Amino acid sequence: MGDQTEHDGAPNGKTGSPRNVLFGKYEMGRMLGKGTFAKVYHGKNLLTQESVAIKVICKDQVKKEGLMEQIKREISVMRLVRHPNIVELKEVMATKQKIFFVMEYVKGGELFAKVAKGKLKEDVARKYFQQLVSAIDFCHSRGVSHRDLKPENLLLDENEDLKVSDFGLSALPEQLRIDGLLHTQCGTPAYVAPEVLRKKGYDGAKADLWSCGVVLYVLLAGYLPFQDENVMRMYRKVFKAQYEYPPWFPPEAKKLVSKLLVADPEKRISIPEIMSTPWFQKGFTKPVAFSIEEQELEKYDENCSCELELVRSNSKPPFYNAFEFISSMSSGFDLSSMFESQRKSASMFTSKCSASAIVGKLEALARRLNFGVVSLKDFKLKLQGKKEGRKGKLAVTAEVFEVAPEVVVVEFSKCAGDTLEYKKFYEEDVRPALKDIVWSWQGENDCQVCH
Repeated sequence: MGDQTEHDGAPNGKTGSPRNVLFGKYEMGRMLGKGTFAKVYHGKNLLTQESVAIKVICKDQVKKEGLMEQIKREISVMRLVRHPNIVELKEVMATKQKIFFVMEYVKGGELFAKVAKGKLKEDVARKYFQQLVSAIDFCHSRGVSHRDLKPENLLLDENEDLKVSDFGLSALPEQLRIDGLLHTQCGTPAYVAPEVLRKKGYDGAKADLWSCGVVLYVLLAGYLPFQDENVMRMYRKVFKAQYEYPPWFPPEAKKLVSKLLVADPEKRISIPEIMSTPWFQKGFTKPVAFSIEEQELEKYDENCSCELELVRSNSKPPFYNAFEFISSMSSGFDLSSMFESQRKSASMFTSKCSASAIVGKLEALARRLNFGVVSLKDFKLKLQGKKEGRKGKLAVTAEVFEVAPEVVVVEFSKCAGDTLEYKKFYEEDVRPALKDIVWSWQGENDCQVCH
């Protein structure tokens, strides 16, 4: 599904058909590829004339499989981040029947079309591997795993730079394919971690690293580590991590692959460990990944057409749906685990103070902690740390919602930086500093809302 270029060289050439225009903004062109319940088309932005890829997903099938919440969560993450080695998700639109993902169009073809011509030189393979790991590290830090890294999802742009496609969305079609074999016809099982094949639940981030090991092996060897005409025999090789290196395989790269292709996910090398190896470090410059610009963030809040956000109002704090409020705050109806599964690094409290007083308190707190403050709207602030952390500078959004005339909810969420650093910041700095304005914290037993 990630392949945007499968039929790129063979346009259908039809000229007489009427123009198919989506939401008055994108002209839909030829189909580039299709999966179980999604199709990808070439498109053109009528305003800018820019080429895009448009992935069309059927809502009914997604709802039937119970995946709508997962799609919403991952859209919300992917819309708010940019990375030079990840295909950009530009826009999400929806009708009653369909969801449309408008993505960056990558026209350089698949990375593996190069490998089909033979193994790559060590320096070239290293560059692609560095770009792959950087992209994966960036998204793992935001709670998103790819879960389906395979040849079709690794594309090259016109500058010969790697682009991982459908990060956070590509796993969806495969979850709906219950034939037990995944994509045998394109060799996908050969890239899948043993714990995924066992179908007993797995850590998506660790599974991604196994797939990276297979990719690195293929780039340097010119063929797959796990091969067999009989699929079950191939599975056995994967389960045992049973493979051999060709004589030309570089020794330092061999050490790295042998730490990635480890059958026990708990013993597999981590991304920080990969990045600290001398082989990986050679010629590595960390790409600049960045969060979406403030103006775009505001536009995202107001215009997202996939019903991901509440309707905002600039004149006073936005009204927070009372059911959501009771569900997430009341100890008797504590559904906070549901909220946290969708928004892993969000935290909430209620207050009886006025919204403007809370905003003033937050601004004062930011100054004391040496955080910069950007006002996104009257009742939404972005606090930006000035120190570099493990995943760059920590950035936190604080938003004030009105629940009743004298009750507001304040929601904190991480929009950039490391999740553990965010949790430490929230627990050790934010909570103690705000205790005099807090009525109750999310999910704590002393909530008086229902009394």
